[in-house]
Amino acid sequence: MRAIVIGASRGIGQELAARLQARGDDVIGTEREGKAGLDVTDPVSVGAFSAAHPEPLDLLVCNAGVYLDKLQDLDKGYPAAMWAETFAVNVTGVFLGVQALLPQLRAGQPGKIAIIGSQMGSDTKAPGGSFIYRASKAAALNLGRNLATDLRADGISVGIYHPGWVQTDMGGAAADITVADSAAGLIERFDALSMDSTGCFLCWDGREHPY
Repeated sequence: MRAIVIGASRGIGQELAARLQARGDDVIGTEREGKAGLDVTDPVSVGAFSAAHPEPLDLLVCNAGVYLDKLQDLDKGYPAAMWAETFAVNVTGVFLGVQALLPQLRAGQPGKIAIIGSQMGSDTKAPGGSFIYRASKAAALNLGRNLATDLRADGISVGIYHPGWVQTDMGGAAADITVADSAAGLIERFDALSMDSTGCFLCWDGREHPY
């Protein structure tokens, strides 16, 4: 299987790329800079990356993301620039990556798209705070669901996944599960993704998550 993991410089993305490669898959893990440089907020960068990797693609993992609004104050925080930057990465970046790599995914056997979302994007999870991150993940969930509809005719399946509360720089040391556990479970979900389950919103361990 040929896979691209967008956002593989650390954390979950790095572990996903390493595990896929270790089992024998042909994997490209992107970073914002460097040999596999890809800035998902820059259409020129995304287009150049696609042109440099024209081969058929079986799995695209959209993992790049930012969480910039931790501990922001409702009265004076959440500046407009923070909204723009977050959505540029967490939502627009997902779409640009998928759009640019559609020819490769259409040539895959079969092409699959995995969007790393979050339970914080679910309408059923509304404890307050983190408004920007929550809104961006809700938008990414909506994007994935609609992509699943439009790409059904192409035979490309789309899954959206909550990776768990993971012990990463973003999740913090007090999080519930390790990067290794999350990545192992996610890869099982990617392998199981098909046209029968396209549009799904699942947890890393296979549990269905409410939208």
